Amino acid sequence: MQRLLVVLFLIMFGGSAIAKTHHDMFEVPCSTLWPAVKDTLRNSGKYGIIGIDNEEMTASYNIGGYMGGKRTNSLVLNPKGNQCELQVQTSYSGLVHNDEGDLKDRIEQSLKKLQASGAQPASSGGSAASTTLEGANTESAGAASKSPASPPKF
Repeated sequence: MQRLLVVLFLIMFGGSAIAKTHHDMFEVPCSTLWPAVKDTLRNSGKYGIIGIDNEEMTASYNIGGYMGGKRTNSLVLNPKGNQCELQVQTSYSGLVHNDEGDLKDRIEQSLKKLQASGAQPASSGGSAASTTLEGANTESAGAASKSPASPPKF
């Protein structure tokens, strides 16, 4: 009985050290896919954003929780002509988790939603914003021109 529990434990949690890179092609340009990726990470309620870089079209995020363990994954979009390759580095996918497949499905749903609403994709060039875990949003233009906030009154 103890051996069975050890084997089950290793199957469920031992594979979390195995990282794998997944590649998926989308039939849209990366400038169209990137807003769907950001919408998925920000609004699905499944991911904790570590960082997003609009210029490089990369993101790092957490997924998971107590039972399956928190896993850190990352993604990048690579333009391939009029198509876009989604490259996802997952901490683990297997019997219990399918991080890459779930993310891809959610991105496809978000892409359909954005296309149906007629949302225009944001340009991936120009003054790109970068978001970090602290929620700071740094932009190359406009941030310095804002007046500083007044100190809190006690």
